Amino acid sequence: MAEHLLVRLLSDHAVPADAVLVTSGGIAPYARDGSLVSLDTRLVLRDVDIHLEPDAVARDLKRGHRHLLDQADLIVTMTGEQVRMVLAQMGDTEKIAKPVITLRDFADLGGDIADPAGQDEDVFTATRNKVAHALEHALPKLVPGAPVRDIATCADCAAERAGA
Repeated sequence: MAEHLLVRLLSDHAVPADAVLVTSGGIAPYARDGSLVSLDTRLVLRDVDIHLEPDAVARDLKRGHRHLLDQADLIVTMTGEQVRMVLAQMGDTEKIAKPVITLRDFADLGGDIADPAGQDEDVFTATRNKVAHALEHALPKLVPGAPVRDIATCADCAAERAGA
């Protein structure tokens, strides 16, 4: 979900498709390489006019796609637990020269975005919205000159603070 939302956001800000390579993969024990992207993910992305190919599949970073961790300049996860899993997968943390950070920490928002797997469509929709919100805050770190969203005046951040 985050991969496709980020690719859309970069495109919306006129970042050439080949300027930033965005890939994603699962690190959780239940991640299965080659499994089809979930129907719930497809539906909530379709709601924002992102249409995945029918044969779009997931990548498992523990099996088959570990090279993506090695090649990355930045690794962004959804939770602190996933940060720990990635670091464990990569080995000696003292030799890792690239940032491994949660999306919300990268966006200076703090906290995790929980995996909606196995939950209803409303949770998937809320997760999509949380990811999109964090990506908008993170964008200036990825795209020089991109507009900065001020946490103090952001309506989504205010709703979060109010517990909505």
